[in-house]
Amino acid sequence: MTVTAGIDIGTGAVKTVLFEVEGDQNEWLARRTDRIRNRDPYKLAERAYRELVEDARLSPDDVSYVATTGEGENLEIHTGHFYSMTTHARGAIYFDPETRSLLDIGALHGRAIRVDERGKVLTYRMTSQCASGSGQFLENIARYLGVAQDEIGALSQQADAPEDVSSICAVLAETDVINMVSRGISGPNILRGIHDSMARRLSKLLKAIKVKDGTVTLTGGLALDAGLLAALREATKQDKLDVTVNNHPDSIYAGAIGAALWGGFRYEKLGREERRALLAS
Repeated sequence: MTVTAGIDIGTGAVKTVLFEVEGDQNEWLARRTDRIRNRDPYKLAERAYRELVEDARLSPDDVSYVATTGEGENLEIHTGHFYSMTTHARGAIYFDPETRSLLDIGALHGRAIRVDERGKVLTYRMTSQCASGSGQFLENIARYLGVAQDEIGALSQQADAPEDVSSICAVLAETDVINMVSRGISGPNILRGIHDSMARRLSKLLKAIKVKDGTVTLTGGLALDAGLLAALREATKQDKLDVTVNNHPDSIYAGAIGAALWGGFRYEKLGREERRALLAS
């Protein structure tokens, strides 16, 4: 049995998964998410990993490869590190083998990525870190409106007259929202306006990497935001993209999953090379 771990250290949370990998076959053994909340992300990641291994009734010696992604390159317990675009791409393919492009919508930026059937990244485009199209921006707005994060999607879909948010800069966009509140604009209409603005920007990223059709899978922290999903489906339709935009209940784990699966592939490849070297000696 080859067990691999994937650890994705993001801006707001650490995602950890365990997989049993055997060639093209794999089985998900365990998973967990830990919000960072001003804690040391590396100490948090190490503790999360060890507790997850213990919960799976394994020992660290049973894990053949610990793969990191995101900000996890300096994690002491890691065996190897993979770039987050690579891991999110592989994770999206795991969710839906028909995926040929994905939108990774994280705390600091959004990325449109086009991939092949194996999850290899072909091209990508991303928003800037100061853009009003990130998870952190939406979290700040929700806090200002007194709305819990898990309420955002449902409230957005209750909008009856969405208010346009045109500012690209997150600081200016937050000022726009403050002005909207003072004008009596409702929370649902503000949130839907933000979702529409984010969706238009993300749809344009898809056009920039020449996505015209096929399945687009959402990954990252905002992938399960139902309001954003609805806005994206409308925005891609308006941009005349013949795509199906989907998410997955475990979309937040895409990076960690991809890391674990690529780690399994690398481990098996190294094993084959070592065996060939022994036979040649």
